[in-house]
Amino acid sequence: MSDVLKLERLSKSFPVGKRLFGAPKGVVHAVRPVDLVVQQGETLGIVGESGCGKSTLARMLVGLLPATTGRIEINGEPLNTADPAAFGRKIQYVFQDPISSLNPRKTIRQVMEAPLKRLHRMDSAARARRIAEIFASVNLREDFLDRYPHEFSGGQAQRIGIARALAAEAKILILDEPVSALDVSVQAQVLNLLGDLKSRLDLTYLFISHDLAVVEAVSDRVAVLYFGSVVEIGPAEDIFRAPRHPYTRLLAQSAPVVGRPLRAPEGRETELPDPLNPPTGCAFRARCPRATEQCAAVAPDLTAGADTDHRVACFHPL
Repeated sequence: MSDVLKLERLSKSFPVGKRLFGAPKGVVHAVRPVDLVVQQGETLGIVGESGCGKSTLARMLVGLLPATTGRIEINGEPLNTADPAAFGRKIQYVFQDPISSLNPRKTIRQVMEAPLKRLHRMDSAARARRIAEIFASVNLREDFLDRYPHEFSGGQAQRIGIARALAAEAKILILDEPVSALDVSVQAQVLNLLGDLKSRLDLTYLFISHDLAVVEAVSDRVAVLYFGSVVEIGPAEDIFRAPRHPYTRLLAQSAPVVGRPLRAPEGRETELPDPLNPPTGCAFRARCPRATEQCAAVAPDLTAGADTDHRVACFHPL
């Protein structure tokens, strides 16, 4: 398989407390330098707590946020948003809240026609045929096309959001919490649809979520983010069967499971680090039962053990 998406030292910082003149009062490092490679046809799951940088990373990948440092390559070419039409045909975004991501003043037909007009320059007849094909692929009726977004349930609206992304004919989809706002039964339907579309259209997914069960079900590999950094990455089966970073195990222990009583996860009860005053060394050390003086002095790099496909940023891995 070839590499379709490559990130090299990609980071994003936000100035805070900007003065009228002069430098800002501080800087928040939302995403610290990240290196990732995504192969054609795979699903890379990205997990972590709220505020760990998942959505910021996703927005950089689709050009909604400029990167502070680093490089993004799509199919071996640097990310270039100078030509929006060419860029939009390569990578698309499916948003977390399906209804608010659709323009409430436009019918679904107008929403669907926009990428076909601007990215593919299709005439009216070609647009009608293409929209009919896409709606059939996501199991939606064509009579929905003349309705407005508020007339749909969350599951239907998310299918429309997926259909809009497919209209661009991009091969890479960024799925940012695509089922977190849906009922559990509807989640399963949307996840099955995404799996079917991936195999039929040879799509590549970056699946961002805080729900470990969902990520485990759909992902080939998983990257775990904490405080803006990737702390563990590897095959999904290995990540959930035998996590090597204490934070990954904490996430797994914190997730509720049907039939199992809630229990306190291992680790110290403490707040997340202050982004305006980040700790030295490992950002997780204040919550980690295995932390030592070495963890306070130096931030660990993402390194491989015996299995080069499973890497962890920890001096004392599990």
